Amino acid sequence: MGDPILRVRGLTSTFRTDAGVFPAVDDVSFDVAPGEVLGIVGESGSGKSVTALSILGLLPDPPGRVASGSIRFEGREIVGLPRKALQALRGPSIGMVFQEPMTSLNPVFRVGDQIMETIRAHEAISKADARKRAISLMDRVGIAAPERRLDDFPHQLSGGMRQRVMIAIALACSPRLLLADEPTTALDVTIQAQLLDLLRDIQRDTGMAVVIITHNMGVIAEFADRVLVMYAGRVAEQGAVDTVFTHPRHPYTVGLLRSTPRLDRDEARLTTIPGVLPQLSDTMPGCRFAPRCARRTDVCVLSKPPLLDVGAGQQAACFHWDAQQPGGAS
Repeated sequence: MGDPILRVRGLTSTFRTDAGVFPAVDDVSFDVAPGEVLGIVGESGSGKSVTALSILGLLPDPPGRVASGSIRFEGREIVGLPRKALQALRGPSIGMVFQEPMTSLNPVFRVGDQIMETIRAHEAISKADARKRAISLMDRVGIAAPERRLDDFPHQLSGGMRQRVMIAIALACSPRLLLADEPTTALDVTIQAQLLDLLRDIQRDTGMAVVIITHNMGVIAEFADRVLVMYAGRVAEQGAVDTVFTHPRHPYTVGLLRSTPRLDRDEARLTTIPGVLPQLSDTMPGCRFAPRCARRTDVCVLSKPPLLDVGAGQQAACFHWDAQQPGGAS
């Protein structure tokens, strides 16, 4: 494998509140290889979206900011870049599909104008040529009658079609890396499958790298090459999808997998993970998952577990990663 297109090291992003400054992302590190699909998974509040916004320099400042760490895109450090340099990076180099298309799309502008705006912001191109490309992009993402739909407003489109427009905007300048933040949220399973098929086809045709953020383990299993499991702002586990799903080493990953419905299991009731995620303001010297963990011992409460190599290219932040039941992987 060559050099990663994206390398994140020790990323810590904080938010200032009335009670103090707290990390929403805490010492997160990962790589994305060219042409690879990395899935980032975890419950709501795990820091997934904040990680993506940190990469693009889109954290609302104040109250949020990248407090420390390194983000290198194609070998270039992008933490601390001037605003204009970051704006030039967004679109042609890194595209993003935001989580909620109804709020991400401007309701008072036609969807075609919003696609064309992205193109003309980065390329010296006439309005007529930008319109032709917008029509081509809408056709590429599976919107029927794109010449007519180009002049629709967002409220005239279904949720699935709005998400396709968001994908068209993200792809407008042929980025080499795409960040997709919950691209199938609030859509029915049929539309979800169609959008995942669309993203997979585009990724294979263009060879771009993709980081897909989701809480759905099924989406990760279907679409990603590698998975990064996040919990309360930290990396719990990462590795190849097949390896992590077959031999999960962190108890949180085990819990996520057990709470996912499966057709090959006859279960009257799904297994749940007891407890809730800690609040951003909850300070814990040890493992943040410890209050919910069946493997918990004193060392888990007192010390932060490092991200350990556990074999087969897999890493887990757990002192007891090789433990068996209860809460184990076997």
